[in-house]
Amino acid sequence: MENRNAVRLGRRVGVVGLGCWQLGADWGQVDESDALAVLHAAADTGVNFFDTADVYGDGRSETLVGRFLRERGDDGITVATKMGRRVEQVPENYTRENFLAWNDRSRANLGVDTLDLVQLHCPPTPVYSTDEVFDALDEMVEAKRIAAYGVSVETVDEALTAIARPGVASVQIILNAFRLKPLERVLPAAAEAGVAIIARVPLASGLLSGKYTRDTKFGEDDHRNYNRHGEAFDVGETFSGVPYEVGLEAVERLRPLVPAGATLAQFALRWIIDQPGVTVVIPGARNPEQARANSAAADLAPLTVQDEVRAVYDELVRPLVHDRW
Repeated sequence: MENRNAVRLGRRVGVVGLGCWQLGADWGQVDESDALAVLHAAADTGVNFFDTADVYGDGRSETLVGRFLRERGDDGITVATKMGRRVEQVPENYTRENFLAWNDRSRANLGVDTLDLVQLHCPPTPVYSTDEVFDALDEMVEAKRIAAYGVSVETVDEALTAIARPGVASVQIILNAFRLKPLERVLPAAAEAGVAIIARVPLASGLLSGKYTRDTKFGEDDHRNYNRHGEAFDVGETFSGVPYEVGLEAVERLRPLVPAGATLAQFALRWIIDQPGVTVVIPGARNPEQARANSAAADLAPLTVQDEVRAVYDELVRPLVHDRW
């Protein structure tokens, strides 16, 4: 698998990683043995970047990734986790004391002394402009509690504010064929600053897999059921904020663009990999077959349909999402 680096991140990572939200919660139940099988299958294909968070299953995802590291050995593997969503989302909770406590918990869950990468987990917007927050993170790097830190953001403006901070190593942002706004300013700014771009929600919560229809039913414990209108967290995290029926129509417009022998999901992932400035894309997987199929997107030739993808976005999606995030 192709590996990429970013100056501030300081490590090479495969262009396809694994998002581990679904191993914790909010996507329906995943058995522990199945979760470990997914992690190992991904690593077998060359995946060396695993993204989790302390809030996924209230630590379950981190704990499973930690067990995987003990079974596998962590040589060459980068684990990114996140912190900040286990408390009320007010700027006052983003303190040095809380950071240290959250860091201790994540290190225990993952079974490591130094976390590879810790990301603020879509905090309130004022946090990105609070010097004390980043002073505390710098202190944690100096103390070798963390090797590097980054941010996970909801909006382009938050990403640009974070990139301007000299210690920020990475920005995780929603980027897919239904979210083109980051291409305009965020990716160029990150490339110039040497900041890694971690592309999340790459399949728009599965819409861009092409497997869903108007009749698809999602479980009660699946955010694609309970967060369709932002009832639990930012609606942009569910189907990228695109109304479900509009997403289905856009998928049918994209389907003819898929190269022979590839799936729509692989096409969607390859499209992201092709964007200048992207470091790694982090699709999730519920079983080993999905993990292996996602990794195979890195083997596809670069796509030649950028204009066609943009045309679908401009006509169907842009009016609904472009100015919101």
